Amino acid sequence: MRGATRFLLCSLLLATLHGTETAAQEVQPDPKAPCANWMGGAPGYPGHNGLPGRDGKDGKDGLKGEKGEQGEQGRKGDSGEIGSRGIEGPRGFPGNPGMKGEKGEGAYVYRSAFSVGLAGRAPHPNVPIRFSKIFYNEQNHYDATTGKFHCSIPGMYYFAYHLTVYLSDVKVSLYKKDKAVLFTYDQFQKNNVDQASGSVLLHLSAGEEVWLQVYGEGENNGVYADNINDSTFMGFLLYPDLDLH
Repeated sequence: MRGATRFLLCSLLLATLHGTETAAQEVQPDPKAPCANWMGGAPGYPGHNGLPGRDGKDGKDGLKGEKGEQGEQGRKGDSGEIGSRGIEGPRGFPGNPGMKGEKGEGAYVYRSAFSVGLAGRAPHPNVPIRFSKIFYNEQNHYDATTGKFHCSIPGMYYFAYHLTVYLSDVKVSLYKKDKAVLFTYDQFQKNNVDQASGSVLLHLSAGEEVWLQVYGEGENNGVYADNINDSTFMGFLLYPDLDLH
């Protein structure tokens, strides 16, 4: 009896459960449809961000945009290296003649020179020797009557003398403005003809004089000249003073 009762209760319970499941399957409404008897549940929490998708394919080029405004001028760049020399161009045509220049000052050449020789035995000592044989005296700056050279152009001059020595010793001196500036002595050798010479550069002012003379006693006057032996005296201007130009 007790076993039959248990069987009956189990059968009723199974039938009840089966009917409930069937009703649930038949009556369950659409969750998206409006229903006055439907009670929605609370919304759930947002899910986590998914992984980034793969890059898509490049799209097609768009239309060309409008021209933009001109930008600001940039700073000046560094100078480049010097290039190689180019090929020489063709020769140009002659230019027009220039204007005629102003008339310049004429160039003037200053000249002063003489070259003279002794015509016979020298005069007495301590007086100018008068060289009367004229080789050159175009400017007439040498005076054959006095034996003196007279300076007309101030400047630098060169003077020289070459004397034949015979029969006695020779002592001569070159004078400038009453003052001896050069001395020459030659000792005569018996039965021989000798030579004595000297030269000097002198600056002369206008009006100054230069000459040659024997100094000392008469036994030192061996200056000689004849038809085959000469004794000469010469001088010339090297250059004038600058203030003459």
